[in-house]
Amino acid sequence: MVFDTRGRRKHVVRVVYAILALLMGASLFLVVGPFSLGNLFGTASSTSPSKVLNEQAERIETRLRTEPDNEDLLLALTRARIGAGKANSEVSPQTGLPFITPEGQEQLAQAAATWDRYVKQADPVNPSAAALMASAFFNLAETSRTLEEATTRVKDAAGAQDIAAKGLPNVGTFSTLAFYQYYAGNFAAGDAATKKAVAKSSTKTEAKEVKKQLAEYRARGKAFEKQKKEYAKLEKSQSKEALKNPLGGLGGLGGSSGSLGQ
Repeated sequence: MVFDTRGRRKHVVRVVYAILALLMGASLFLVVGPFSLGNLFGTASSTSPSKVLNEQAERIETRLRTEPDNEDLLLALTRARIGAGKANSEVSPQTGLPFITPEGQEQLAQAAATWDRYVKQADPVNPSAAALMASAFFNLAETSRTLEEATTRVKDAAGAQDIAAKGLPNVGTFSTLAFYQYYAGNFAAGDAATKKAVAKSSTKTEAKEVKKQLAEYRARGKAFEKQKKEYAKLEKSQSKEALKNPLGGLGGLGGSSGSLGQ
């Protein structure tokens, strides 16, 4: 890919690459990080499951036309759309990491819209589904076309994961919540989740590893905040058109966390 890096434009490209690198690092945490999170997040590469899940989603949508407030159908549709979205993934030749294709991004966006409808109807909200949606929100953050959109999606991920952690309080859910909160810039909330994750650890060794790993991601969250501030400064000196993501989306070369299976 070739970008116009003359003048101030080169600073925009550099900042976006830095943001991309941070989110790619986040994906590595979710896919292969500590606390057995690899058992929670997996990846899919075949397009066949996507077709099956998309057809399933279409059947559910047909039923929803006559029962628009059926929370079970809304939850089923959310899961189907997330599954279809994550199944639409490919491996980046540049990074070796999986990333969501444009078709997959559209499926996840539809899942997010359905999730909003479900949350308004459900009481209580299914915590396992909330964790699944949190992962999907982070995928959407990775593939956002603007920093503002990416920031909003990370906050959405933290909000959904908060529901998951409250419903399924364990070291994995609290660790993931801390991770999302740090990237959302909510460091006090992240620290609180970290303490809960440490407290839920089964051994002193695990507690030490949890604390160490999340301290690293707290630092990366701080770096993400720094990049956002640098980007904000550039925004004041350049037109909005010039500040569109030159990569065409943060997920253009990045990785993605996989589907959650609890």
